Amino acid sequence: MTPRLAPVPPDRSADQVRFEGFLRTHQLKLTGERRALLSAVLGWGSHFDADTLHMALKQKGETISRATVYRTLDLLVQCGIVRKDSLGHQQAQYEAVKPGEHHDHLICMNCGKVIEFFREDLESLQDAICAQQKFKPLHHSLQIFGICSACKGKVDEKDLAARVSQIHT
Repeated sequence: MTPRLAPVPPDRSADQVRFEGFLRTHQLKLTGERRALLSAVLGWGSHFDADTLHMALKQKGETISRATVYRTLDLLVQCGIVRKDSLGHQQAQYEAVKPGEHHDHLICMNCGKVIEFFREDLESLQDAICAQQKFKPLHHSLQIFGICSACKGKVDEKDLAARVSQIHT
């Protein structure tokens, strides 16, 4: 199921201003396609892959090539507006970065459901480990793979064992 794209407010967001500045610094233009992609990404609200984004934009009537989607997502990642993760999938998953917000992921190996969570005590423990090792953390990503409550008891866990060894993180 393709999520609906949220309407874009008429005023420029801080992310749009930031992206425009990033493009200028790299001597690139803010094209209509890049603007449409930025708006779609900021309005998405969950994880997505490039092909799903491309299809949603096409369904909305946008004429953007798949290559433009991939190149623009790379630029948005470099700019810090979008985060790229694998979440155990073959295809990269993307999500808009919300300043000052951090979360980790529980990923169901059966249905692919991604549960976002945040625990202050876990963050504190990671900070303590870094301090103990005299290590300055810049970024971290915690992904826990398992079986969600909806799939528990409905899947043979032994069948998933082979897939666990092939996880792309």
